Amino acid sequence: MGREALLGEVIRSCEPDVVILEEASRPDVVKRLAEDCGMPHWGSRFGESVAWMSHEQPSAATWHKPWVLKRAWLNLDLSSLRIIGVHLAAIHSNVTERRRVWEARTILSSLQRDRFHLLTGDFNSIAPGEHLDLRRLPARLRTIAWATGGPIRWRTIALLLAAGYVDAQRMLHPEPAHSFPTWDPQMRLDYCFVPAEQQTRVVSCDVVLPSAAREASDHFPLLTVID
Repeated sequence: MGREALLGEVIRSCEPDVVILEEASRPDVVKRLAEDCGMPHWGSRFGESVAWMSHEQPSAATWHKPWVLKRAWLNLDLSSLRIIGVHLAAIHSNVTERRRVWEARTILSSLQRDRFHLLTGDFNSIAPGEHLDLRRLPARLRTIAWATGGPIRWRTIALLLAAGYVDAQRMLHPEPAHSFPTWDPQMRLDYCFVPAEQQTRVVSCDVVLPSAAREASDHFPLLTVID
């Protein structure tokens, strides 16, 4: 709340057809943002993180929150694809990474894979082959990480890859750009995954750097173009 103008500037600069928002727990704020961006269709649930805005009226927009999830995941059905919006548990530690694995398994087991779909959002985890320098974290987070086993054994993204999904950004960029935090980008927490058999439908998937992004959010936006 209070950053709608900056967020609107960032979104308009990307010219998206659909937007998945994180930490958007105020429907009144999402409504104002949708109006500012010229998107007549939107959805938000008070207290839940994931929200959406779209130029197209979806045929369905539902939130699902099994007990193991801290935040509900979103199922958004549009004419050409289904979007699964997620926001997995935060904090970088072995304990929370185990929770993210549980969350990811729960979401995967609940998905209907009857049509082309993508999973996108803040997964709060590091992909195989990428690294997090714990020394660059704030002191509080460094303490949590070391108190729960030191170097973090990242498994969440590997689980999604093993389930038959492709990391769209990594597929197109062998050295993908970092999305977090905007003031010192050092890690990639935001992803778009598509079924491996339909990966050719991904035209582009990029972290974009609008000038207003650093003040609008702690994450840079991820812009994916689908054929």
